[in-house]
Amino acid sequence: MKFSLQGVIPALLTPFTRNGKHVDYDKACALADRLAGQKAHGIFPCGTTGEGPLMTVEERKKLVEELVKAVAKQLKVIAHTGAFDTATTVELTRHARDVGACAAGVVAPGFYTHDDAALYAHYRAVAKAVPSFPILLYNIPGCVKNVLKPNLVLRLFEEFENIVGVKDSGGDITALNRILAGAPQHVSVINGVDEYTYQAYLAGAKGSVSSTANVAPELFLAIFDNVKKGDLKRAWLAQTRLSEVCGVMQYGRSAAYYKEALRLRGFDAGYVRPPLLELPAGQKRRLVIGMKLAGLI
Repeated sequence: MKFSLQGVIPALLTPFTRNGKHVDYDKACALADRLAGQKAHGIFPCGTTGEGPLMTVEERKKLVEELVKAVAKQLKVIAHTGAFDTATTVELTRHARDVGACAAGVVAPGFYTHDDAALYAHYRAVAKAVPSFPILLYNIPGCVKNVLKPNLVLRLFEEFENIVGVKDSGGDITALNRILAGAPQHVSVINGVDEYTYQAYLAGAKGSVSSTANVAPELFLAIFDNVKKGDLKRAWLAQTRLSEVCGVMQYGRSAAYYKEALRLRGFDAGYVRPPLLELPAGQKRRLVIGMKLAGLI
């Protein structure tokens, strides 16, 4: 299957109205348009940062539909379609295909502990349900507690033509290196850990899906572009700034940090959905100080 994905792909925030009551689809599309103007290469909606697990199936479907209509000519829309159960994952993935997303990202099912056999069966069912549609595996064991191990990832690449990549947020660069070493040339290995973006690119990762890229896409672009040009000194300097910003954002502890940071940079990204909490006044003050020190405001 011909599919190529590379570059800076923000894990799109989902703006909600006050108290998380409704999805603000207009603001979500405006944020995607802003990121397109900042030269991002794609967006990854309804994922961890996008509070996808807190959204209904219908909200997730509508958000992908609206984003495709708004920005698909400017950005690649990779819809996160993973769910705890296989049937819902298949439903959301078929929907993403039918409304014009360019691919789906499918997180490992969570809550229950699944062995490799169960994870393989889950991804086999999804891949066979959409045989001509690109699928990216999504590994984030810190949230779902099930790990997509390198051997399983490589097996899925080998056996299913439409499993064309992986977004790895496992935090284990050794495992990422094993995937990069064994992956076929056509596969898109995408890094999901901001703190070693530079190292992942040097090892062969083709891009980044990142929460922090909603706020500071220019830092990711500086790393990506300068690695491609061979200017490793400039790329490393951008990585050191990015690592500082990750600390300011509390390493993604809550989407509320990113939404408040965007407000400070001039874009209203709405509210979080409970049980997530908005930032209290003290944390907002510390965020302002940190962003000033990092040169973001």
